[in-house]
Amino acid sequence: MTIKYTKDHEWVRVEGDIGTVGVSDHAQHQLGDVVFVELPDVGRQLAQGKEAAVVESVKAASDVFAPVSGEVIEANADLENDPSLVNAGAETTGWFFKLRLSNPAELHGLMDEAAYKAFVEGQA
Repeated sequence: MTIKYTKDHEWVRVEGDIGTVGVSDHAQHQLGDVVFVELPDVGRQLAQGKEAAVVESVKAASDVFAPVSGEVIEANADLENDPSLVNAGAETTGWFFKLRLSNPAELHGLMDEAAYKAFVEGQA
């Protein structure tokens, strides 16, 4: 299992050719209380760096970008019923969607956990 992060604060946890995607714990802290999540439809083709979902909080609405390209195979329906799961477990139960990677080499351009932590600390 590999976890990678983007500069836009998304993460992807890869197991085989399946990636689970969400927003980082840092991102959910910045957003505040999440009140709505719009998820991509199953079967949708996503391109790396393009809008994949939307998350709305009491502070702002933000696009969630696809960290890698692929086809959406599952959306986290629990988030539609309880968007606060993003706050409770941004990098666990608050995942947004799963996709089948179409270009695993894209992972090489993403940050590992240590690099992402350094990136976030550099923004403070």
